[in-house]
This record gives sequence, C-alpha cells and structure tokens, in this order.
Amino acid sequence: MAAPKPTDPAEDAARHAQKMAKKKAARDKIMATKEGEKGLIIVLTGAGKGKSSSGFGMILRCIAHGMPSAVVQFIKGAWQTGERTLIETHFPDLCQFHAMGEGFTWETQDKTRDIAAARAGWEKARELIRDERNRMVLLDEINIALRYDYLDIVEVVEFLKTEKPAMTHVVLTGRNAKEELIEIADLVTEMTLVKHPFRSGIKGQKGVEF
Repeated sequence: MAAPKPTDPAEDAARHAQKMAKKKAARDKIMATKEGEKGLIIVLTGAGKGKSSSGFGMILRCIAHGMPSAVVQFIKGAWQTGERTLIETHFPDLCQFHAMGEGFTWETQDKTRDIAAARAGWEKARELIRDERNRMVLLDEINIALRYDYLDIVEVVEFLKTEKPAMTHVVLTGRNAKEELIEIADLVTEMTLVKHPFRSGIKGQKGVEF
C-alpha cells in the first residue's frame, strides 16, 4: 500500500481558511435574523449534576454585568453553600439571597413543615419576579417542591405566563421538571447522569457539591 502523499502546509492552511470563511458567512446570515430580546423562562433538570451550578453561573454573569438579580432556594436552605457565602458577603447590593428551605424532605420528615416552607419560598419568589428591577431570578430546586405537589404547578405556570415582566429571566432548577413547565419554557436543558463519585463511596465535597 502506497504511503499517503504529504500535505503542503500552505495548501492545508488555505483550505482551512476557505472552509472557516464559508462557516462564518453561514453563521453571520443566521445571526442577522436573531435580533429580538426577551426575558426567558429557563428550566434546568435531569438526573445529572450541574443544575444549580448552571443556575448560579448565570446569576454570577448578571452580577458581573451589574444586573440586579435574586435567588430563592427551596430545599437547600439549611446548607451554607459556597454560592450563598460569596453572594451574601460580596454582592448583597446586586443579588438578594433567600434560603427558604429547611433541607431535603427525608431530613425534615415533616410534610406540613415542608409545604409551609415551599409556600413561603413561592410567595417570596413572586415578589422578586414582579419587581422589574431584578433582571434574573433563580428558583433553585423548585422542581422538587413541584414534584411532591408542595406547590401547585398550575398556579406556578399561570403566574409565569401572565405576571412575569417581559424582560425578566426566571431560572427553575431541580430534577423531574413537570411537563407543564417544560411546555412554557424558552430554554430547557436536561443534565444526563453518566458517572457520579457518590456511587463509588465519595461524599459531597466543598467546591464541587456546595
């Protein structure tokens, strides 16, 4: 079998430049049609890790742009997470942080208390979303409260459809997002679990899980 003919570096570079120029032209044509802006309903769900991390990443982007924002935590309120410490210590003027939950449902073991905490979180969330000064509101782990019917999905969907200000982004995280929520969302990402160290006996660690 004959050895492959060696390529000329100059020709290879020219072909690459031509290929990328075509891609850029096609991309620019697509981007020219995308001029609108609106406040998005963003759902981050799935069994994989990264839902809250992604939501907080967007909150930090808002902070970096000087955009007022807010966080309501529905489940992990009992935890002192790195995100909460960072925001409350350094950016309280740009991001309100409300930890309304008391821990996971198997920790509290009190359904009445869990429902009351979820309702209080939702009341605070509605107040923050209605305030047009907040450009983004993160509802962290609200999907868990919806999954257990601690909150009425019909009420949540109706509020987001009719009362969310036009330019306010609302991010809702947690596994098992309800279909009704997915249907009205502008952006839905499902985190897929491939591997997780917990299954190998590794506990949650600072900087990774909290």
